[in-house]
Amino acid sequence: MRSQSGVALITAMLVTAIVVVIAVSMATRQQLDIRRSANVLEGDQAYLFALGVESWALGILAQDRRDNTSDNLGEIWATVLPPLDVEGGKVAGRIEDMQGRYNLNNLVGADGRPSAPDIARFQRLLRALQLDPALAQPLVDWIDPDSEKVSLDGAEDNDYLLRTPPYRAGNAPLSSVSELRLIKGFAAEAVARLTPFVCALPVRTDINVNTAKAEVLMTLADNLSKADADGMVQDRGLKGYPDILKFLDSPMVKSRNIKQEGLKVESSYFLVDAAAQYGRGQARLFSLVSRTADGKTQVVMRGQGAY
Repeated sequence: MRSQSGVALITAMLVTAIVVVIAVSMATRQQLDIRRSANVLEGDQAYLFALGVESWALGILAQDRRDNTSDNLGEIWATVLPPLDVEGGKVAGRIEDMQGRYNLNNLVGADGRPSAPDIARFQRLLRALQLDPALAQPLVDWIDPDSEKVSLDGAEDNDYLLRTPPYRAGNAPLSSVSELRLIKGFAAEAVARLTPFVCALPVRTDINVNTAKAEVLMTLADNLSKADADGMVQDRGLKGYPDILKFLDSPMVKSRNIKQEGLKVESSYFLVDAAAQYGRGQARLFSLVSRTADGKTQVVMRGQGAY
């Protein structure tokens, strides 16, 4: 009888232990499910906050075009939106003029042929960044619609089909600067060095001399040094030039015989960088925005993560 009572007691204790373990496991799993659901909801709310920053930027850009005919770094749109407290979180944002960068898709004209003046400018940018000017050739081949190399330094399908894994040349305009990583000669270091100064816009665009960085201004003529370009940036100041003729008439520019082709003081494409936090949720949104001459704005491309 005593042995049977002992066995019954041990059995009861084991059953109790198993029930406790199952109960704890269920409670833990429930807590994880609750936290996971909360994270998803807070992440979604943070994304909505980021969209709110994007809407703010669209309004600022639309109003700016109604008020001004030129764009410069002294305008409201160029002011960084510092982190602001909102109910349950924070938001921040900034707007960058993409026409202050070099548009890689300018390398090939609307007729599908390489654009010699734009290739020359890109090669100057490569030299300014201490990169090989020959990198322009495989990039032109990647963008142009045919399958013939523009030079011995170029690259087409036959070069890329030998890679592992194999792939073909794009033969179309770039959709993102990150696409450079697929092109012959563009190692990670070269892409990282180029990224702050280039963009891939859906149409041919002019460089805005009021917002271009010194390295981009170095592309406007041969033998323009960094010191020369820094002088141009200093001369224009934050307010820039009211029209392109004022820029061309400035002493530094006149002495370098810079041509008007491909240059403007107004812009149509901007990048909105929006960041938001709600609870534990965080969101980073990059929106490429186009703006028409009458001030209408539209999101052309939207993505999360690094631009």
